Amino acid sequence: MASSDVKPKSISRAKKWSEEIENLYRFQQAGYRDEIEYKQVKQVSMVDRWPETGYVKKLQRRDNTFYYYDKQRECDDKEVHKVKIYAY
Repeated sequence: MASSDVKPKSISRAKKWSEEIENLYRFQQAGYRDEIEYKQVKQVSMVDRWPETGYVKKLQRRDNTFYYYDKQRECDDKEVHKVKIYAY
């Protein structure tokens, strides 16, 4: 597992939808930058994913409530530009 002081070096915005952007959208909806930060904060080694699509299935927010996601795409084209892509 990564050390707890990992910080992103740069940030950019998504331009078009992809599976990676879909999962980033789900993490950011739950209040995390990405999967790396989620695993650090929640001290988990795996994230629940839909076996059919590989998309994130369930995330626990910082206030311990859960977000549940569908198997299908949830990030509409009008939301794509809001997704932040972090580089480490």
